[in-house]
Amino acid sequence: MFLGIDIRTSETAAVVVDASGHVTARASELGRDPAAVVSAARAATARHPAAAAGIVARNPASEEAHRLGASVAQVLDKSEASIVTPGAAVALAEQWCGAARGAGNVVVFTAADLVHAGVIVDGKLLRGAHGTAGSAGWLALNPVEREDYRRLGCLEAEVGEIGIVRRLVWRIKAGDRSRVVEMAGGQLGVITAQQIFDAARSGDGVAISVVRDTARYLGMALANLIAIVDPDVVVVGGMMASASDLLLEPSRLEMCRRLSAAAAQVPVVPATLGEGGAAIGAARAAMLASE
Repeated sequence: MFLGIDIRTSETAAVVVDASGHVTARASELGRDPAAVVSAARAATARHPAAAAGIVARNPASEEAHRLGASVAQVLDKSEASIVTPGAAVALAEQWCGAARGAGNVVVFTAADLVHAGVIVDGKLLRGAHGTAGSAGWLALNPVEREDYRRLGCLEAEVGEIGIVRRLVWRIKAGDRSRVVEMAGGQLGVITAQQIFDAARSGDGVAISVVRDTARYLGMALANLIAIVDPDVVVVGGMMASASDLLLEPSRLEMCRRLSAAAAQVPVVPATLGEGGAAIGAARAAMLASE
C-alpha cells in the first residue's frame, strides 16, 4: 500500500492505494498546515498501513514542501516522502490508471484556480533540474508585460479562475451588460468562473466572449506542449474537463490551427480520475521511488 497526500487551497486530502491503483482508504482535513497534513495521513493509514508516501507541492524544492514531506514520512516511520508537482502527480495517475493508461508519452494539462502540466516521456516522469518541469502557468503567450504575469505567470493570469473573472469584470466596468452580475447579487467581487460558464451556456454574450478568449489561450498552451513533447495523448483536467462542453472543442480547434497536420492529430481527452487524481499520483510517485 502507498500513501498519497494532496495539499489543496483550504484542505488536505489523503488516499491509500494498492499496487494496481485501487483506492483502499481516503481521508481529508481542513487546512494545509503540518498538523492538518499529519492528521489526514494518520486517518488514511489507520486501517491500511502504507509502505511509502508521496506528497503534492507546487514547488518541490521549497523548504515548506520538504517540511511537510518530512511530517508525512514520520507518520510511516520513514526517512522521506516523494514530492511532486500537481501536474506531475496528475500525469502519473492518469498514465497509471486513468485516461492515458499504458501510454508511453503523455501530457496532462489542468486549469482551475491554478494551472499545471505534467509530462511523461518514454514511460518516465519528466521532473527537470529543480523538480518543476511542467509549470505551465508560466507559459508566456502574450508579449504584453503585466504585474500579474510576473506574479502568477502569463497563462495562469489568463485562464486561472482569477483571470477568467478579471476579464469579465473588466468588460462590465467598460459598460458591457451581463447576467453574471445578477447571478452574483450585483457584487463584482463574488463572481465565479462557474457563474460565467453557466451564463455562457444560457447565451450571455459577454460570458461567451470571455469563454472564447479562455479557450484560445488554452489551445495555444496545448499547441506549445504538444510541439515540444510529441505525446501519444493529451489529458486535460480541471475546468477543461468539468466545462468540457464549452472549452474542449474550441481549445482543440485553436490547438490544431497552430500545429502541423501530423501534430494536430494527437488526441485530447478529459481526465477520468477527478479531483482525487493528484493524491493518487503522489502515491504512484512513492511506489516508483520504492522500486
